[in-house]
Amino acid sequence: MTRKTVLVTVGTRPEAIKMAPVIRALQADPDLDCRVLATAQHRQMLDQVLAVFGITPDIDLDIMQPGQTLSGLTGRLLIRLEEVLAAERPAAILAQGDTTTVLATALAAFYDRIPLGHVEAGLRTGDINNPFPEEMNRVVASHLTRWHFAPTQLAADRLLAEGYAPDSVQVTGNTVIDALHHVAAMNPDTGLDLDPGKRLLLVTLHRRENFGAPLARICDALERLMADNPDLQMVLPVHHNPNVRGVVNARFGGADRVILCEPLDYTAFVGAMSRATLIMSDSGGVQEEAPALGKPVLVLRETTERPEAVTAGVTRLVGTQTEPIRAAAQELLDDPAAYAAMARRESPYGDGKAAGRIVQTLRRDLL
Repeated sequence: MTRKTVLVTVGTRPEAIKMAPVIRALQADPDLDCRVLATAQHRQMLDQVLAVFGITPDIDLDIMQPGQTLSGLTGRLLIRLEEVLAAERPAAILAQGDTTTVLATALAAFYDRIPLGHVEAGLRTGDINNPFPEEMNRVVASHLTRWHFAPTQLAADRLLAEGYAPDSVQVTGNTVIDALHHVAAMNPDTGLDLDPGKRLLLVTLHRRENFGAPLARICDALERLMADNPDLQMVLPVHHNPNVRGVVNARFGGADRVILCEPLDYTAFVGAMSRATLIMSDSGGVQEEAPALGKPVLVLRETTERPEAVTAGVTRLVGTQTEPIRAAAQELLDDPAAYAAMARRESPYGDGKAAGRIVQTLRRDLL
């Protein structure tokens, strides 16, 4: 039997984390030839994750440019992907999530009539502008997808309600739990000089819709929390985007009990999550990972496409206004019962076996 080639695209750190288990499962399959294409939409953070999982891209577009625009990035990706698909002629393409890499991959696959598998399909906020541009990216990708690999039943139900064929939608669980189990088992160190006598607040900020006034209000809340809780230490890995970096460095550079650091590699970040008392983030991945580690998450956004964890009571959507953020965090720091209610080590995102289910579906349909 001729081996079938499956091309896997990754462009950013979250994509690499969530696709690493799928890549490893494909590489272990004797009948499928996995080819990994890195667009390097985010160069440094992508490389960190691939190194953790021992993955070397077969093709590297190295597409990132300083100050890149969405239109410029999309155009460059489409041109380069067209060249790759002409040379590789894969039997199928896999992409994950809602980045510009995913949008361009879906369009290029459609133009070349190559079936697309969309990992983590079916996430929606219902607001095309929030998050921007991710909501548009995933909606468009869904229209061009052959296999919708939904992380939860709720995500699958959304796709079915939108009219996608039932035989194209499969609930697999979220591959981020596969990756998390793999790394957490290593008991990773943070590499940071943490004070063991203080509670740890871990914060991540990067969303475009939070640039400007929302980020300033979030920082106001963080400043008040640090002033009101002398037993608290804050770790804030500073995203490379200058819209984040300038504000955060100006607010917290040199502040007492605050560690500003470069974005942590994935093993160190899992170590930081494991040691945190409380996590505050606008990241999608953190909403999925931290509950599996028993860590409460306050989501610094106005909407979330991951309501399953909110419904389960292990994350809380607190928005971007200063006082609601501060009050929610202070409640968890002061009230052991409120904290215990969220810190239940419960994840609605699967059992860590999602990658195997995805590969089995590809085997069924390609071989």
